[in-house]
Amino acid sequence: MSDRTLLIVEDDADFARTLKRSFERRDYAVSLATSLSEVDARLHDDTPDYAVVDLKLGTESGLNCVKALAEHSSDTIIVVLTGYASIATAVEAIKLGATHYLPKPANSDDIEAAFGRTAGDTEAPMAERETKSVKTLEWERIHQTLAETDFNISETARRLGMHRRTLARKLEKRRVS
Repeated sequence: MSDRTLLIVEDDADFARTLKRSFERRDYAVSLATSLSEVDARLHDDTPDYAVVDLKLGTESGLNCVKALAEHSSDTIIVVLTGYASIATAVEAIKLGATHYLPKPANSDDIEAAFGRTAGDTEAPMAERETKSVKTLEWERIHQTLAETDFNISETARRLGMHRRTLARKLEKRRVS
């Protein structure tokens, strides 16, 4: 049995199984959860050394899982994965206790490398701010508002002043898993 325990919080069953197999080959003892309630149940029995948390879990926010994991044990190294990357959600994930934040697609090599990067890097390159298209700015604003509303589509649409179906179509058009 492995000394390293890993909890994968992911609602995409195929991706979760793939990650689980990959980390088991790397000698991690892996358990899976798909929601905050399942995370709470796992934490009742065990404290994982590592956790990989998807930011969007169906209609739930993975940020709640990050918070629960960090409150349960400050020693758990938490990496957040998301197809909905934004500065706002990255900042919130780190504030809530995540160690690292990776945009999808990320593989087990990327994730394991992130486990080892628990401290900040003062040598990180400073990049020029890029000029973004209106569509990119809109996309980022939508996802920032989604994170603020815990991924409540109706409330996000209300805050953005758009019809809920319009927002749903925009999200479906640029779906990233």
